[in-house]
Amino acid sequence: MNHQTHELKRDLGLTAALAIVIGTVIGSGIFRVPQTMINSVGTVPMVFLVWVVGGALSLAGALTYAELAAAMPDAGGEYVYLTEAWGPVWGFLYSWTQMWIGKSGSIATLATAFFEYTAHFVPQFEKIWVVLGPFPVKYGQVFALVLILLLGLVNYFGVRFGGGVQVAMTGIKVTLIAFVIVAGLLYTNPTASNAAPPNVPPLATGFVAALVAALWAYDGWNNVGMVASEIRNPQRNLPLALILGTSLVIAIYMMTNWAYFRVLTPVEVGAHKLVAAEMMQRVQGPAGAAMVSIAAMISIFAALNGSILTGARVPYAAARDGLFFKSAARVHPVFRTPGVSILMMTGWAAVLVLSGKYDDLFNFVIFGSWILYAMAAASVFVLRKKRPDLVRPYKTVGYPVVPMLFLVGAAALELTTLRDRPIQSLAGIALILLGLPCYFYWKRRLPAPR
Repeated sequence: MNHQTHELKRDLGLTAALAIVIGTVIGSGIFRVPQTMINSVGTVPMVFLVWVVGGALSLAGALTYAELAAAMPDAGGEYVYLTEAWGPVWGFLYSWTQMWIGKSGSIATLATAFFEYTAHFVPQFEKIWVVLGPFPVKYGQVFALVLILLLGLVNYFGVRFGGGVQVAMTGIKVTLIAFVIVAGLLYTNPTASNAAPPNVPPLATGFVAALVAALWAYDGWNNVGMVASEIRNPQRNLPLALILGTSLVIAIYMMTNWAYFRVLTPVEVGAHKLVAAEMMQRVQGPAGAAMVSIAAMISIFAALNGSILTGARVPYAAARDGLFFKSAARVHPVFRTPGVSILMMTGWAAVLVLSGKYDDLFNFVIFGSWILYAMAAASVFVLRKKRPDLVRPYKTVGYPVVPMLFLVGAAALELTTLRDRPIQSLAGIALILLGLPCYFYWKRRLPAPR
C-alpha cells in the first residue's frame, strides 16, 4: 500500500508534549554536571549564575522555536524550519546529521548510561561478553542494544502508546527528583564551608566551560517540534509545551542544586562525579544512594524513550520530501507511525552501542549541529521577511531581542568549541558535509517541477 495514503495522527495532547520536553531534557546531566561546574567556577553563587544564564539561553531558544513550531506544525522540527527559511539542502544536512550521528549517537549514549547505572545492581554488565574484531562488547552493551530495540517497538506500535510511556516515566522521574530535593532541604546538618575546589581555572575560561556543561544538561527542549504533526491543537499546545516545559526544567535544576550544596561542600561536589548519589548517601545512607541510582535510571529511560519517539520523525520528514530512502516515509496503516524510520533509527543506534564509537561521533558534530540550531532559530527573522503571509498563532515574546540572545549564546558556544577543539570541530563539519553527495543523488531523482 502506498505510504501517501496514510498520515500521522494527532494523538498527543499537552500533557504528552510537556512530558516530551521535560523527560527528554532531564537525563543524566543533573546528576553529573554539577561536578564540572563547581570545578570550573569555584563558588556556589557562580554555579547558580551559570544555571541561570544557561536556562535563560534555553528559554530564549524555546520562545523562538515556539513561533516556528506553531506556524509550521509538521514532522521534523528543525528540518522544516531550515528547509522553509534557507532551502532544502540545509534541511537535508540537519536530517543527515540527526539520523547517522546526532540523534542516533544521543540514543546510544543514553542507553549506555542506563546500563552503567544498572551495573550498580548487576555488576555482570561491566564484564566483557565477546570481542568483535577491534570492539570488545560488554554484557551491558548487549542489554543497552536490546533496550533500544524494545523502545523502538514500543514507539512503532503507536504514538499514543509511546507518548503514554513518556508521560508515566516522566511523572515518576520528577517525583523521585522532588524526593531528592526535599531530602536535601530538610537535612538537619547543612554544610558551612564555602572553600573552593583546588585548581579552579580563570573565571572567563571556567565560566564558559561551566556554561557548556549547563547547556548540555538543558539540551533536548527542542525535540517536541519533531513530533509537531502528531500534537493535538499544535498552535496552542506546542508553544505552551516549549515555554512551560523549559521553565519547569529550569526550576527543577535550581532546586536540585540548592539541595546538593546544602548537604555537600563545594570541595565535596567537585570530588564526586555522581553528586546526587553522594548527597543521598550523606542524608540517608546506602539506601539513599541506591534510590538515586534508580532515579537516574528512570530519568535516563524517559530521555531515551523521548529521543526515539521524536528523533525518528526527522528522517521520515526528509524521506517524505524525496530526500531519503522512500521506505522511511511509510506510515503504518494501522499504528499510524513512521515505522520504517523508527526501525532504521533504533537499528543504527544499536550498532553504535556495540561499536562503542558513539561518543567520538557525537563529540565531532557538536560544533556543526549548533550551527544548524542557530540557523533554525534565525529562521524566525528570515521567515518574517520571506513569508509575511505565514499565519503565526504565536509570535516570539521579546522579538527581536530574545532570538538574538539565543544566537549570541550559540555564537559564544561555537567560538569556544572551535578554540578548544579546532580539529574535532572542523572534522565534524567535514563529516556533516559528507551528506552532500547523497543530497544531490536524491535531488536528481525527484520529479521535475511543473
